Amino acid sequence: MTGERPIGEDDLQAFVDGRLSASQRESVKAYLADHPAAAMQVEREIEQRDALRARLSFKAQEPIPSRLRVANLLAARRRTPLIRPAAFAAALAWLVIGGGLGAWGGIWWSARAHRQADAMSVADNAIAAHRIYVSERLHPVEVAGDQEAHLVQWLSRRVGKPLTAPNLNAQGYRLIGGRLLPDSGEAAALFMYENAGGSRLTLYARSRENESETSFRFEEQDGVSACSWIDKGLSYVVTAKADRAQLLPIAEAIYKQLEAAGDPAKSRL
Repeated sequence: MTGERPIGEDDLQAFVDGRLSASQRESVKAYLADHPAAAMQVEREIEQRDALRARLSFKAQEPIPSRLRVANLLAARRRTPLIRPAAFAAALAWLVIGGGLGAWGGIWWSARAHRQADAMSVADNAIAAHRIYVSERLHPVEVAGDQEAHLVQWLSRRVGKPLTAPNLNAQGYRLIGGRLLPDSGEAAALFMYENAGGSRLTLYARSRENESETSFRFEEQDGVSACSWIDKGLSYVVTAKADRAQLLPIAEAIYKQLEAAGDPAKSRL
């Protein structure tokens, strides 16, 4: 709280942009300390801001030619009735470049925000599917784990990309099966695993054409945690009732197995 009103989206955006006073900044920091999900979102936006600044820094660091500085242009105008056409055109070009960079930056930022929102939507769908099906005792899956070859072939064909059901025996989980799910008009695959204590974990996968690879993204919703990433045209989400320290090693093990499955040289190691 700021002492006057709750912390809102405008406060968080001003925090990302570095436009808050010292006291306001401390209030937002206190708010983020109590709201991990908002803190992660702000951290991602700061990373995106820094990436944008780094990408455009080459142009911002270029000095403005002395002949185009306002003082020199005014002095030249006092000396002659009109600014030379060449100088005017050059100044106008700098203004156009600056505007173009600003517009390009806005487009790039908007595209990043759209991809981020899309990734969050996939994670939300994966978490929702996890909540619905892990509690099922009679019909948690459509195809049982003892038909793994058929299951993987069927889901791969429906998703449109080759899939793999990772072996998580070393992590204490066995494959109990999987099912086909809808996701925003696309087909998605859900593999389900169970440990000796009856706790279940799911791996959700759907096609993501023309998307660049991403690093792991962690989030938690009402006691259910998810770790997601994009690799080789597929979006993956690992979901379980586990904390970050428990889930990330499992996600990393899955990632390594999927990498090896897609690389024959690695699969022989």
